[in-house]
Amino acid sequence: MQIMLRRTRCRKGTTLVEMAVVLPVFFMFLFSLFEFAHVHMVRNILRAAANKAAREGVVDGVTTAQVEQQVMEFLQSGIKNADSVTVLIKDAGVFDDSSSDPSGINYSNLPDIDLSKAESRQLFIVRVEVDYDKVSLLPPMWVGSLRLAAHAVMRHE
Repeated sequence: MQIMLRRTRCRKGTTLVEMAVVLPVFFMFLFSLFEFAHVHMVRNILRAAANKAAREGVVDGVTTAQVEQQVMEFLQSGIKNADSVTVLIKDAGVFDDSSSDPSGINYSNLPDIDLSKAESRQLFIVRVEVDYDKVSLLPPMWVGSLRLAAHAVMRHE
């Protein structure tokens, strides 16, 4: 009996010490899980906005401003600070050439396109970009300068 009492007295603060070691690691894991799920959600919202706007831009008579407005309306309901999003609507004729590598394309250097004057079967791209620190849930400690982007390439009809 006395041995049991001595053993419990020696382990009195063990639970507190273990909790102090494990709890910060657990919360870091939990918050990083939330943050990476949020990154994935924002990427999906950007992709959906680009696709929806590109489908609208396919129709004859639609202007570039209307397509850009479509993107912004879609993003307003999905992410905070939607006004920090960059929307590029460009001529995507570079994709017609099968020898070009899409991973090496600088999208901001592509020529602008006026969709209301686009020719039939002309490729165009709707690209949506945002710095993740503008839409993140938590201060982006480990993400750094992540830039999320999505695009949709369509042919004008």
